[in-house]
Amino acid sequence: RRHTRFRNVTGVQTCALPISTVGELGKLLVQLQAEKAELQDKYLRAAAETQNMRRRAQQDVERERKYGIERFAKDVLSVADNLGRALAALPASTDPAVQNIVAGIEATDRELKAVLERNGVSRVEALGKPFNAEFHQAMLEIEDTSVPTGTVVQEMIPGYLISGRLLRAAMVGVSKGGPARTRSEEH
Repeated sequence: RRHTRFRNVTGVQTCALPISTVGELGKLLVQLQAEKAELQDKYLRAAAETQNMRRRAQQDVERERKYGIERFAKDVLSVADNLGRALAALPASTDPAVQNIVAGIEATDRELKAVLERNGVSRVEALGKPFNAEFHQAMLEIEDTSVPTGTVVQEMIPGYLISGRLLRAAMVGVSKGGPARTRSEEH
């Protein structure tokens, strides 16, 4: 077999390889380059997956921040409903003691609504608006020829949104028997 001799800069022989090994080294070089390309591809995919995981985690945190209080807010809405019912049930009175009770309940009601607003919970406007199944739940139809059919004319329980997403639909009474709604009234 013939040997190829490699010499370094100082002229000292460093390696002696058979010529057939040079061809094998070429094949090995091609194989290593392919392996390098494969590993580089795997690295880029792993880096992209890591970036996607970070983005998803950040979105999850943002969603949790926005909607994490949803269950608590739903529970608090029943308290708000009961305060509203208490105010509606109180008789009109000139008695200063009753007026103080009414003033206290009204103040509590205002504060509760302010707390809900600060936490992204807002009331769905329903009365006088066209019925919208996304925000209203029709509980009954009321014969009323003075307003267009499909108008909310009674609100039994108010609806609420949390950061623009429906928390609870408003339970409403919808008119029937009136004139048909025109296209301009629908918006």
